[in-house]
Amino acid sequence: PVPRRVVRAVTARFDSRRILVTTKEGRLLCIAPGDQEDVLAWFAKHAYAATDGGRVAVGRAHQGPGGVVQSYEEALGTLEMAERLGFDGPVLKAADLLVYPVLARDRQALADLVVSALGPLRAARGGAQPLLDTLTAYFDAGCVAAEAARRLSLSVRAFTYRLERIRQLTGADPADAGQRYMLQTAAIGARLLNWPAQEL
Repeated sequence: PVPRRVVRAVTARFDSRRILVTTKEGRLLCIAPGDQEDVLAWFAKHAYAATDGGRVAVGRAHQGPGGVVQSYEEALGTLEMAERLGFDGPVLKAADLLVYPVLARDRQALADLVVSALGPLRAARGGAQPLLDTLTAYFDAGCVAAEAARRLSLSVRAFTYRLERIRQLTGADPADAGQRYMLQTAAIGARLLNWPAQEL
């Protein structure tokens, strides 16, 4: 019933000769020409509603039948990456997450970055995780301390104390543009590698 509802919603609005909606391994798929992003947006909206909040991943457009397979694999990889990183958006686009597979490709280099940049956080009372959560919230909030503090249910004062503690332990200042990139990349790497829960 769910696939039929979504198929009806898509084909009622768009020319069904250029669109394929089907299922594969329990997943609902929509294949459409790359220049018809409105089809994918409509599909995503109805698939999300029909599955009571199921996730939708959109692969990039590629040429030919092999491109369909490549786009499908990108969408699957996007779902997996979002799960590992804790992204909770209803619609995830492979094009928006391209940096994460690049970071994950050289696992050893990423592990070295995480350990060298964030390893000193393990010396904090309570371990590295609270300070890593602080960094993640800070970067996710666009480096706005008040918003990041709200997301972590902390006072701004407690949050800025944590940022100062991170600076003291790592020697890198999250507020400094030059050092921010290294810390943010290391924080993303920590999420990809499940650090500090998993030792590197």
